[in-house]
Amino acid sequence: MPAKSRFTRLDAFTKTVEDARVRTTSGGIVTLTSLLLILYLVWGEWSDYRRITVHPELIVDKGRGEKMEIHMNISFPRVPCELLTLDVMDVSGEVQTGVMHGVNKVRLRSEGEGGGEIESKALELGADDGGKHLDPEYCGECYGAPAPSNAMKPGCCNTCAEVRDAYAGVSWSFGRGENVEQCEREHYSEHLDAQRREGCRIEGGIRVNKVVGNFHFAPGKSFSNGNMHVHDLENYFAGGEGVEHTFTHYIHHLRFGPQLPDTSSSQQILTSAWSNHHLNPLDGTTQATLEKAYNFMYFVKVVSTAYLPLGWERTGSILDIPHELVELGGYGKGSEENGNPGSIETHQYSVTSHKRSLTGGDGGQEGHKERLHARGGIPGVFFSY
Repeated sequence: MPAKSRFTRLDAFTKTVEDARVRTTSGGIVTLTSLLLILYLVWGEWSDYRRITVHPELIVDKGRGEKMEIHMNISFPRVPCELLTLDVMDVSGEVQTGVMHGVNKVRLRSEGEGGGEIESKALELGADDGGKHLDPEYCGECYGAPAPSNAMKPGCCNTCAEVRDAYAGVSWSFGRGENVEQCEREHYSEHLDAQRREGCRIEGGIRVNKVVGNFHFAPGKSFSNGNMHVHDLENYFAGGEGVEHTFTHYIHHLRFGPQLPDTSSSQQILTSAWSNHHLNPLDGTTQATLEKAYNFMYFVKVVSTAYLPLGWERTGSILDIPHELVELGGYGKGSEENGNPGSIETHQYSVTSHKRSLTGGDGGQEGHKERLHARGGIPGVFFSY
């Protein structure tokens, strides 16, 4: 028998000799059950320790002169791209008309043909070279309107688009361009008729001031008439044989600011049952109407949101960098330069909606006969933020 260690006296759990021990089946079951229970409790504590939690904190946004990005993907199956216009305006007085920078218009086949995209080859076959082969000395007439500031040749209207811009500049309705030499040369009315049954999808992003404002999709060229924002609706309401333009639309995606990255940690924030952080409530929204003169309004409440890694404090923002130096889509990405590497600055929003016929009447079709709608307005889809 080996010599006893001096620590033997300190053993508070004395053992019985092997011959006195009795092993039973129930004792083995209790032992296994205890081990499994201990492992389960340890795993639960470890998982709870590793679980990502969001600690919300409300602070006053003191930023001034900041910009915000709005990213969208919206289809209009019954309005051709030629008639669809995107405008932005806000309380600071800034107005962006006919926005094209950062936005793509994708022509869609008619709903009867499946509504798919029109192939680029088909678009090229339908293109017209317009004024590419004009005499270098040619100076097109603007038909009584002053030449637009963006004309390729100052003081001249050499293309149909420039004549339309000139008319919009003096708040004149343009129509189909009959008896306008540039439009007849470019076959504007023929191209317009060929697109009557098409739809349009607008995708991309716009940059706006972070103040109260709205962006909207409406038919026809837009211009200002006094203090009023007006659209040339003649071609929209004219339609064509068997063609009824309406603002039925599908919002595939709409977000304010950058999307959270598609990583496991972000997905846990997005999909956990206890959290609804950063959902875009308008994604997948469908609205339909059979009326031409119909207006859809979305009232959006936007809240600036910053996601900071553990242990970080907000010391700066990419929004503090002059917006001219930030590419579209670059907002919200933390870096060493702005003091927040790994952070994301974006926006959450909630929304309520309203729709009405521009001819007035009550809300009987929506089940609210007690509501009375005013007459007048511009057909389209409006987002007030």
